[in-house]
Amino acid sequence: MIVADTGAILALLDSGDRHHAQLRAIYAADPGAWLLPWAILPEVAYLVATELGERAERLWFEDLISGAFSIEWGSARDLAAAHDLAARHAALELGLVDAVVMALAERLRADIATLDLRDFGAVRLAHAPRLLPRDASPRRRPRPR
Repeated sequence: MIVADTGAILALLDSGDRHHAQLRAIYAADPGAWLLPWAILPEVAYLVATELGERAERLWFEDLISGAFSIEWGSARDLAAAHDLAARHAALELGLVDAVVMALAERLRADIATLDLRDFGAVRLAHAPRLLPRDASPRRRPRPR
């Protein structure tokens, strides 16, 4: 399973992004593995509309409706876990979206699709997820601690 962060989805949708081809290959290998946390949806919608345009926003919405991505609506426990992660790593100023992505990935023991290595690379989750596309090569998978 792969829990996606906003930046990874934006790069997946933007054929001009330098990470697009890598993320497209990871997505194409197993589209059903991708899970979008509820918290990234408004952020992705806003960035797609402002950076890629109205047509891209409409297509993104159609992808969601058609089931191209599974959406995880989470629970109060996920929100509490996100709050705890943000509090433990206050110096990073994670914010709601990143903390929810991390909490959900931790609960599901999932890898994370992200381009935000500053935050996601600094937080050690219990299951040591791969950060994709950085860790896409099997030999680069971090070992659990």
